Amino acid sequence: MNTPSLALIGGTGLYRLAALEDVTDFTASTPYGEASGPVRIGRLGAHTIAFLARHGEAHSVPPHRINYRANLWLLRAAGAKRIVAVNAVGGITEAWAPAVLGLPDQLIDYTWGRISTLCEEPGSEVLHVDFGDPYTPSLRRALLQAARRAGVPVVDGGCYGVTQGPRLETRAEIARLRRDGCDLVGMTAMPEAALARELGLEYAGLALVANWAAGCGPEPEREITMDEVLGNVDRASAPIPALLRSLLDG
Repeated sequence: MNTPSLALIGGTGLYRLAALEDVTDFTASTPYGEASGPVRIGRLGAHTIAFLARHGEAHSVPPHRINYRANLWLLRAAGAKRIVAVNAVGGITEAWAPAVLGLPDQLIDYTWGRISTLCEEPGSEVLHVDFGDPYTPSLRRALLQAARRAGVPVVDGGCYGVTQGPRLETRAEIARLRRDGCDLVGMTAMPEAALARELGLEYAGLALVANWAAGCGPEPEREITMDEVLGNVDRASAPIPALLRSLLDG
């Protein structure tokens, strides 16, 4: 098995990477239990990459029940050192409209009750990682440069507010997130980003805007439907293979 140059974590609506060729499966037991599914390893152009569906390939694992530690440990065991994490999100501020693709640069964690560190078990080494920049700056820059080369429009920067889910947020909750400085909202960037830092992995988020968050956008009273969400995710995710090829070729 070739060592992957990059790993992609797929979120809601992205359960496989159709452009991946000659796919093989990688599975292993982890110190943290079962991952969401196998790592699919294959070729994208001349490069080997890995893919893991965060929610499982049948979308069977809700955000608060994802075994983030096992997922990241399994990707690292497969040989991945760089992670691009795809997240379906709601847009709060004007730049983050439905079907937009973007690279957030900050996080605020509103989740609770999730295992958020490798230091959970008695006797574990206590890690105090620097998390001022939750996304690896060098990988973010490389993705931005790759997007420019590939002609893929992306939003550069934004604060991702991470909520517990699996329900969507109330209008009042989104108003609070906006006051706190959040540009987008989702349910899966934490503790994933922090665990990647503890594991020594480079990590960047690629956000797909699935819908306007509650009370946002030109029709703030409009109800959010799953058909709308999945349609926007499909549109936003279409350029991802070209973006990844540009990143790997660069």
